[in-house]
Amino acid sequence: MAKYSSKPTILNAPIADVYNRISNISALQDRIDAIPAEQRAKMGEIKFTDDSITIVTQQLGELRFDVTKRVEPSLIVLTTKALPVPLKLMIALSEKTQDTTEIVASIDIDIPIMLRPIIDGKMQEAVDKFGELISTLNQK
Repeated sequence: MAKYSSKPTILNAPIADVYNRISNISALQDRIDAIPAEQRAKMGEIKFTDDSITIVTQQLGELRFDVTKRVEPSLIVLTTKALPVPLKLMIALSEKTQDTTEIVASIDIDIPIMLRPIIDGKMQEAVDKFGELISTLNQK
């Protein structure tokens, strides 16, 4: 397994509040819809349902990530079956202070070691963008 992690982001909210917003995935669609069209266009096509996130990319088409694990208040794990290799997308939360929460997105993917140099940059870029998106959607 190869693991790629986004840069940690600090949110000015208690961990329970952040977890509740993130674990209610369908509510994130309202936040996406509220973003100005120009900024939303840069994100690409993203759809949220109660237990899934669907991302449409030019390279891979439609990728659906389903919630497979929730550990309150620190972790949400999503997996996809749309790829030929196992892939997990994780959102980890940790309390920094009573009123601040650190959020880190990570991807675990089972790829052959020979292919890692080819896709390392793209995977890191993908997890960085996802981490940015989740952080942006959870700003007050």
